[in-house]
Amino acid sequence: MKIAFFDTRSYDKVSFTKMNEEYKYDIDFRDYKLNENTALTTKGYDVVCVFVNDVVNAEVIKSLKDCGVKLIALRCAGYNNVDLKAAAEAGIKVVRVPAYSPYAVAEHGAALLMSLTRHIPQAYLRTKTANFNIEGLTGRDLHGLTGGIIGTGKIGQIMANILKGFGMKIIAYDPFPNEKWAQESGATYVSKDEIFRQSDVLSLHCPLTEETKHIVNHDTMKMMKHDAVIINTGRGALIDSKALVHALKHGHIGGIGMDVYEEESKYFFSDWSTDIMTDDVLARLLTFPNVIITGHQAFLTTNALKNLAETTLNNIRDFTAGKELVNEVK
Repeated sequence: MKIAFFDTRSYDKVSFTKMNEEYKYDIDFRDYKLNENTALTTKGYDVVCVFVNDVVNAEVIKSLKDCGVKLIALRCAGYNNVDLKAAAEAGIKVVRVPAYSPYAVAEHGAALLMSLTRHIPQAYLRTKTANFNIEGLTGRDLHGLTGGIIGTGKIGQIMANILKGFGMKIIAYDPFPNEKWAQESGATYVSKDEIFRQSDVLSLHCPLTEETKHIVNHDTMKMMKHDAVIINTGRGALIDSKALVHALKHGHIGGIGMDVYEEESKYFFSDWSTDIMTDDVLARLLTFPNVIITGHQAFLTTNALKNLAETTLNNIRDFTAGKELVNEVK
């Protein structure tokens, strides 16, 4: 079984190489992404393993089929970058890792929240230069505030528990509410409009679909409290980035902590510190003192990497053995 790994980093190579000692697959790690220009390099490979910013559209899938690829293995939970209809028509199966470490992502969201509300980045930069002035660093207690969760899957539930641990009241929005969880956790489901109106902290944990794209937009942010903050560790396109800049400029929201960005594929996972950034929206977001951006690292823990490698290689083994694919995306 020959596997072409795309968009791999050092941590991918370490975790998958160690896990592959058991499976003994022929793995070819590539630093570049899968897209229309690189799809033809998969000739002779049975499986491609891709990440969140690889392009797996209809054109790419046609090339994969022509090259003899039989399986697309996502080493992530999201699959919005894959044309599932084209894959089905080509007879190529698609599998994913639905839950590699929900704690990693939720905990990173909490870290963004605390860093944002207590001005940790600014304080760190000051004290590194022996500046111990605390003017302008006034934060606020999270205890007693309202935390809103959009998307109450595993990660959303864990984030809700973390916020509840701070003493926050938890409200949630999900088109498919989990009433049992809500009853057990003390959370209350509200309408989409109400979660924007009531939340002091709004954390996004829903998948990216046609219905959720730009769920945070000009209109919904105008509903929010002027000191409310948004945390996004889900998908970048859940937020209309241009509308976000407008909301920050005009004080419609209090700030945002984000680990994902709508147009991140060009920039994230790469060093642009010595280059000119041509994305005016991202460049503008980086200038706001009440914005914290991390480069899609919420998943990056040793626990998550181990689980990603194990589940991905298990998915491939089940496919090879003709077993039921429990993590298949159709």
